[in-house]
Amino acid sequence: MSEPAQDSADKQKYEFQKVIEELSEYRGSGTQLVTIYIPPDKQISDVVAHVTQEHSEASNIKSKDTRTNVQDALTSIKDRLKYYRKPGENGMVLFSGAVDTGGGRTEMVTEVLENPPQPIQSFRYHCDSEFYTEPLEEMLGDKGLFGLIVLDRREANVGWLKGKRVEPVKSASSLVPGKQRKGGQSAQRFARLRLEAIDNFYQEVAGMADDLFVKERHEMDGILVGGPSPTKDEFLDGDYLHHELQDLVLGKFDVAYTDESGLYDLVDAASEVLAEHEVLQDKQVMETFFEELHDGDLATYGFGPTRENLVMGSVERLLLSEDLRKDAVTLACPNDHEEYELVDRGATVEPAPCDTCGEQLEATEREDVIDHLMDIADQRGTETVFISTDFEKGEQLLTAFGGIAGLLRYSTGI
Repeated sequence: MSEPAQDSADKQKYEFQKVIEELSEYRGSGTQLVTIYIPPDKQISDVVAHVTQEHSEASNIKSKDTRTNVQDALTSIKDRLKYYRKPGENGMVLFSGAVDTGGGRTEMVTEVLENPPQPIQSFRYHCDSEFYTEPLEEMLGDKGLFGLIVLDRREANVGWLKGKRVEPVKSASSLVPGKQRKGGQSAQRFARLRLEAIDNFYQEVAGMADDLFVKERHEMDGILVGGPSPTKDEFLDGDYLHHELQDLVLGKFDVAYTDESGLYDLVDAASEVLAEHEVLQDKQVMETFFEELHDGDLATYGFGPTRENLVMGSVERLLLSEDLRKDAVTLACPNDHEEYELVDRGATVEPAPCDTCGEQLEATEREDVIDHLMDIADQRGTETVFISTDFEKGEQLLTAFGGIAGLLRYSTGI
C-alpha cells in the first residue's frame, strides 16, 4: 500500500476509534439506546420496515420515559435513513438514543458510521442501556492480512486471516491414489502415476493460491502454510507457488487437519509468529528512532519540538502512539502571536503571558492533537506511523516521550 493511501487509512481508522470511544461512554436510563448494524447487501427499505415495526412494538413499553426515548431514537434513525439509497461497501452502523448528561437531564444523540473498516456480516438490532460497539472495536483491533494454505495429498483449503478472522475461500480434493497399487500394474508404473497425480494436485493448489493472493500481494503481510510432513515441505520446496508469493511465506507448520478447520488450526499453530509480526514494523521504526536519539541527530520528540519540525517540513516520519489521547490548544495574544499547548482531554487552559510580547494569551482553538499533527503532516508530505504500546519501546513512546516523536529528513537542531 502506498504511503498516502496508508496514511489515509490510518487516519480514517483513528477517526472511527474516536467516535467509538465516545459512543462507548454514553449511558441511558433503561434499555433506550438503539444500535443497528446493516450489512452491505441489506436493502434500506427493509431496514426502514424493521425500524417501523420496532417503533410500533415500543408502544408496549410500560415506562413512559423509556417508551418515549426509544420511539424518538427510532424516529431519528428513520429520518437519517432517508438520505441513503443503499449501505456503503462495508455496510453501515447507526446509533441513537437519549444519553444521560447529569443532573437528571438527557440529550438525544444520533450517529451514523458509514463504511466501517470491515464488512458488517449480518443485520443486527440492539436496544440496551449502552450502545453496542463491540463488533466495531474488534474490527479496529484487527491487524494484518495473511494468506492461509493447508494441504495434504488428499485435500487442500486456501483462505485469509484478516485480523483475527479466518475466511475459508477455496478448497480442492485430490485424485492421488493410495500407496497400495491395483492389480495388474507394475510397481514402477504405479509409482510414476502416483507422482504425476501428486504433482498435478500441488499445481492445482498453487493455482488456487495464485488466483486468490497474487492480486493482493502488495497488501499482504505474509503467507502461512500448514499440513503434515512431508506434504507441506514438498509443496514449498517444489516452487509451485508464484515466485512473489513464495517470498511472502513466513513459515510452515504441522497441522493434522486440512479441511476448513485446518485453517483455524494453522492460525493457532502460527500464533507466536503472528504476534511477533503484528508489531514487527512498529519495532523497526522505534529501533531507528532510538538509534538516532542516542547516536544520531535525526530524532525529535515531544509536542512542541515535533510540531515545530513538522511546520518546517523537516519530519520524514511522524510517530504517534495509538493510545495518545490529548488536545492541542492554540493560544493567541492581541498582537497576533500564537503559541501551542498540549493538554489533557477536558482540562481547563489557564491564561498565560505571551512569550514574545508579554500580553495575555487566550485559547482560540482546541482540537484532538492527532488530528492537529496529522493535518500538518499531510500538508508537508510527511508519513504518519501509529505505534502500538504492546511492546516495551512502544510503551516508552507514550510514557517517556509524550506519545509524539519524529524521524527527520535533515538535522534542525530543534
